[in-house]
Parts: sequence; C-alpha cells; structure tokens
Amino acid sequence: MGSEYIPPIRLAILEADTPVPGVKAKFGSYGGVFKHLFERACASLDPPQPLPAQLQLSSHDIVNDLSAYPDPETIDAILITGSKYSAYENDEWIERLVQYTRRCLEGGRVRVVGVCFGHQIVGRAMGAEVGKNIRGWEISVTEHELTDEGKKLFGVEKLAIHQMHRDQVFSLPPGAVPLASTDVCAVQAMHIPRRLITVQGHPEFTEDMVKEILEMRRYGGILGPDIFEDGMRRVANKHDGVTVARAFLRFLRE
Repeated sequence: MGSEYIPPIRLAILEADTPVPGVKAKFGSYGGVFKHLFERACASLDPPQPLPAQLQLSSHDIVNDLSAYPDPETIDAILITGSKYSAYENDEWIERLVQYTRRCLEGGRVRVVGVCFGHQIVGRAMGAEVGKNIRGWEISVTEHELTDEGKKLFGVEKLAIHQMHRDQVFSLPPGAVPLASTDVCAVQAMHIPRRLITVQGHPEFTEDMVKEILEMRRYGGILGPDIFEDGMRRVANKHDGVTVARAFLRFLRE
C-alpha cells in the first residue's frame, strides 16, 4: 500500500512592503523572497522535499490593495512579512492588517506566522505594546539566546539570524511562550502551539540582500556610519534562516 497523501499547507504571504531594487529584480516581491527561503528549507529536509509537496503559496499586496486579503476559509495559514513601516502606526492598511490578523487568531483554525513587522503586528493584534526601541537599531547577523522551548522548537542550542529593525514588541502577549532574546530586544520570538509563531529577525534575508539594504539606508541618512560599518562587518556571518524556516514548516504541521 502507498503512503497516505497529505495535501500541502495553503500559506498566504501577506506582503507588507516592496523589496529594494536589487531584490525586486531577482525575486519580484517578498512573496518571491519567501518562496526562495522555503525552497531551501524543503531541500534541507530528510529526505529532501519539493516545495509544492509542503506548501501551496499565494502572495497578497496588502499595502496597495485593501481588498487583497484571502478569504480565511480558503487558506490554512498566513505569513506577515517585514516592512519599512511601523506596526504601531494607524494608517488604514495597517489597521486593516491588525484586524485581519486578530480575526485569524480568534478563529483558531488559520495559523499565523510573523516576521519582523509581522511579529510586531501579531503582538499588537493580541494586545501587546509595540513601539520604538530606545536602544536603537538592531541590524545584520545577530546571535540570539534561546529559551528551553526555543531550543526545542528550532532544534539548535544557539541561533543567529539577520536583523533590520528599530521597533519592538515590549512584552509577551497573553498565552505566548518566549523563544529567544537579545541584549537589545527581549521579545525576539514567540509561539502558541497550533496558533502562531513569530520572529523579530529576518530568516528570509541573505548577505546580498542585507548589504543592499544597509547601503541604501546609510546613503539615505537613516543609518549612521558606525552602525553601518558594524552591520557590514557581520553581514557575512553564519545565518540560520533555513533553520527558522524548517521550524515554520513544523509549526504548520503540528
């Protein structure tokens, strides 16, 4: 007898920004960036899996089209991407995203993955305070301290992933389990089984992507020379983005 067919998870990627020019030219949108991440994660499984066997991806530009949201009945999970915008602002599209995220969480069936801005949106939707970190920017490959639950969920003792943020979730929302922290930002990742998993960092970023972002923000006057140079020194360090993506895949199946 053959093994039982398990259909792919229908994952809607809610695109909260447009990539920088070099990334856009290569991947099109953040949907393409996350597709690239999940392809690598699926290829690293034992045994390796093709992406379509694990995930059925769709991408939705929620910034420029308020009607782009998928019907929750037609999907199994959402992934909220990073963004240059702040999750605590009250632009119409951000408020709509908070409402949709809360609807998914309260419904209990559609699982929620949040990355950077998406992590903060999930925190806001659950009542946590989100705002600007007085300690400033956290950028480039950054080592995280994992909790016992984080070590179990990610399958490693230590984790290093790219960062690109100045905002943060100040405290864990009700029921959320902490997974990771850094000296700059205490709430780096959180999890509620079968409901949500979020990370403040960027598992989808690569060295080339972060170099371009750092250079644009340095010459745009957003980053000062010292923090820019510090980020560039660490940009090629070992990065555990695929490890995080594998944890996302396990979460979607738990």
